[in-house]
Amino acid sequence: MSATAVVGAAADTVNPLTDPHRGRRFAKIFGWIAGIALLLLVLHLLGVDVGGWLSDTWDQIAAVPLVYLFAGIALQVAQTTFNGIAYYWILRYAYPDKGVKLWPIVAAYAVGVGMNTFLPANIGTWVTLLMFVALIPGSSFSGIFAAYLVNKIFFTVVGALVYVLLFLQAGAAFDVELGWFRVHWFLAILIIVGGAFLVVFVGRMFWHKLEGIWEKAKQGGKILGDPKAYATHVLSWQALSYVAKLGVIAVFLAAYSIPVTFSSVVHVIGSSSAANVTSVTPGSVGITQAANAAALHDYADASTATAYSLSQQLVTSAANVVFAIVMVLTVFGWTGGRTLVHDSYEGAKDKVHKKDKDADADSDGSPPGEAAPEATRS
Repeated sequence: MSATAVVGAAADTVNPLTDPHRGRRFAKIFGWIAGIALLLLVLHLLGVDVGGWLSDTWDQIAAVPLVYLFAGIALQVAQTTFNGIAYYWILRYAYPDKGVKLWPIVAAYAVGVGMNTFLPANIGTWVTLLMFVALIPGSSFSGIFAAYLVNKIFFTVVGALVYVLLFLQAGAAFDVELGWFRVHWFLAILIIVGGAFLVVFVGRMFWHKLEGIWEKAKQGGKILGDPKAYATHVLSWQALSYVAKLGVIAVFLAAYSIPVTFSSVVHVIGSSSAANVTSVTPGSVGITQAANAAALHDYADASTATAYSLSQQLVTSAANVVFAIVMVLTVFGWTGGRTLVHDSYEGAKDKVHKKDKDADADSDGSPPGEAAPEATRS
């Protein structure tokens, strides 16, 4: 069994949201509560002042001025809306005669973003794609997935640039701290050569990923055949979405008096991205806070950085969920929205489980089924 399948099976075992049996759901919830209580007791016996830490963290979160909270929420909603509009244009070009409408597409995307804040395995992304299939008559999942790949091109490129920038900044800091490298020129040459090799390696890794995305996207991403339309209707909205994302980070950094610089914002983006990749917890809770605190060690103490990260995640997660609910009720109504989201969620769980089974078949050497490609966080 693959590591992904093992993690997925373990998550399903303890996650009450994925259990259809009501009694087991309540048992799992009480199990989580009991486990947390036991952990707190052990930490208390070890002399860790958990209560004081929680109290201080909550005081720091509650002390955030309302203007920062409102600004952060507005930017988070804008980030989701702008990328939803980019999705609309991709799908409109892919299915020009199917009556693709703007707000149902934005609502479907908002649902996926909201679900990804509290569900594991990025299942919200699959929900969004299946909602697109249901909303566009005559569409297929493969065609919708091609649209998803088109949407990811911009964010894949930007993500690669962030990692390259972090590497270059780390190299610059290393040189400042160890200035004697200028004297030991041979060692300096080795470092430069090694650094260049690492940049090339990272670049080739992301290029192969981008190249694969491009090849698959050409099959269903018709808008790529019109570079002007792609730049005008997709890249422009995605750029605005990314600027809103940067704005969210800057607002919450400022709320905690953490220096808002290009470097500090990039460090938060890079550490959060790494946490999303390595974590199996819903929304990467805990891992994100640890990664952000480590990334901001030059800008704030660990307590302030942790409070910043936790506050930003709590507020943006709540904003994502509330915005998704409002959009569903406004666009689809209670009955229609509930049915659409429920059916898409059930279909998404089936696809995630099917993907894990196919991964097991591949690892065992048996013939694989038709597995849907792995989706990443929206």
